[in-house]
Amino acid sequence: MSQLNATMARLGGVNLLPVAVALVAFVLIGAPSSWVTLTIAGLAMGMMLFLMASGLSLVFGLMDVLNFGHSAFVSFGAFISATVLAGLGGWLAADSWALNSMALLASYLAAISFGLIAGWFFETVIIRPVYRDHLRQILITMGAMIVAEQTILAFWGGTPYSVGRPHFLEGAWIIGDVSIEKYRAFAFVLGAAVFVLLYLVLNRTRIGLLVRAGVEDREMVEALGFRVDRLFIGVFMVGSALAALGGAMWAGYETLITPHLGAELMIVIFIVVIIGGLGSIEGTLLGAILVGLMANYVGFLAPKLALASNMILMVAILLWRPNGLRPAVK
Repeated sequence: MSQLNATMARLGGVNLLPVAVALVAFVLIGAPSSWVTLTIAGLAMGMMLFLMASGLSLVFGLMDVLNFGHSAFVSFGAFISATVLAGLGGWLAADSWALNSMALLASYLAAISFGLIAGWFFETVIIRPVYRDHLRQILITMGAMIVAEQTILAFWGGTPYSVGRPHFLEGAWIIGDVSIEKYRAFAFVLGAAVFVLLYLVLNRTRIGLLVRAGVEDREMVEALGFRVDRLFIGVFMVGSALAALGGAMWAGYETLITPHLGAELMIVIFIVVIIGGLGSIEGTLLGAILVGLMANYVGFLAPKLALASNMILMVAILLWRPNGLRPAVK
């Protein structure tokens, strides 16, 4: 095992795993056009999963909180965004890039604003009384998830809710035999931009330095006189906002959503966090891309194994690296 790790480090480390998966899939798929389409779809899916999982990873790493209610922010973000888009249906369907963009931006801002406010409330009222008690955290956050799901049922009903897409993101670009869906390309670009922003904040700012230090050694940061509890609130709010934004983007990806959206995605989000490693933005991105690629490749090659592919991937990686690919904490 140590020899395998040394070989991987010489070749570029775990960062090359998505490349290795893509190359193996290219050989198995055989058709370059299908491979390109599936790869772009996998990258887009991975970026949306990254948005939903990054906040949860930091909350795990910094706050040691098992937040099973994280899916509530995803679901509410999706439904709030869809409601705003429905209200701006005229802008959404207009043959104007500016109006389309304004409608999409308004829906995303609404989801992010809800995530920030709800994150503050959730941390202050629900999470704070159960710090350092994992059993109570699991019970109370799962209860919050059920309450949130029932609230969505009360407001939006149980029937699938249709989500509109901006006119300029409908359809696909056809390049030879390759079909590139516009919305998936947009999702990849937006997810990459959010990752770059998070990376710069965490690695180039004082607040980011304190967050990273808190993830690695919370007691030392507190001993130096910094208020880690304030970092807790900020990280939780940002993580909730990212989950809501990810839910909003996923709603446009699926175009038909149900109140069970967050609960269905929660298992995949936890798999991404576990694969990437706790408290690591880079690890979360790596895990999300691997999950997205595997889901699309396996769904094409062996549809019956599509649901199990993520579990198999997680087990294989944990047998190799029990702490995840790039953990910030052990």
